[in-house]
Amino acid sequence: MTPLLAVEDLVRHYRLPRERLLAPAPVLHALDGVSFTLEAGRTLGIVGESGSGKSTLARLVMALEPPTAGRVLLQGQDLQALPPAALRRARAQFQMVFQDPYGSLDPRQTVARIVGEPLEALPGAGRAERRERAAEMLDAVGLRTADLDKYPHEFSGGQRQRIAIARALVTRPRLIVADEPVSALDVSVQAQVLNLMQDLQQRYGLAYLFVSHDLAVVDLVCDEVAVMHQGRIVEQGSPDRLFTRPGHPYTQRLLASVLR
Repeated sequence: MTPLLAVEDLVRHYRLPRERLLAPAPVLHALDGVSFTLEAGRTLGIVGESGSGKSTLARLVMALEPPTAGRVLLQGQDLQALPPAALRRARAQFQMVFQDPYGSLDPRQTVARIVGEPLEALPGAGRAERRERAAEMLDAVGLRTADLDKYPHEFSGGQRQRIAIARALVTRPRLIVADEPVSALDVSVQAQVLNLMQDLQQRYGLAYLFVSHDLAVVDLVCDEVAVMHQGRIVEQGSPDRLFTRPGHPYTQRLLASVLR
């Protein structure tokens, strides 16, 4: 059976500025042969320290930039092989929730415009339908229809992240890439948003690729965890196994640093 998401030998290199005029440009190996699969309705956590390649992986899965090598397959379809118009239509099936709930929302737009914007890529979605779907998604994330005509600055951080989740849901995707979705929130608000995401997963059959540095959060919401170090996945398994019997020395150090 074809998995919902398959990442195959993904590589991403960046050329850095030359240190001297005639010196060769140094190369940063952000990803170096990353592979995994994610089944529909499941949550895979990606953990690791800053600079391990987690956010680069999220951008490549979202087709926001091309890989140096390797493929990202969504329902068996190579996203980078799609022409721009086809990729734009395919984005209805995979959406993203960013870390900063204020920076990811346009402060000049109303909530109705923000949440309904992804529908503009779909054929036949008129203004009335976009507003109706936006209202439906606001209700799903615990906000009110009256909030449609407000602006992002009128909401708390947790409410803004709910708006961002509503925007990701409005196309009824099968996959959501969540890049540190609660790290900018207070601890009490984090729990509310995580519970919401789990409820939405059950209601809509969502799969999450959940990027985080917080092992406690990953332990709570993920079915499986992949540990990244220097652009590679060094260990992968269930949270119970990984966090109680880590096999790789880097995973052991990562857990020990949290305990300290």
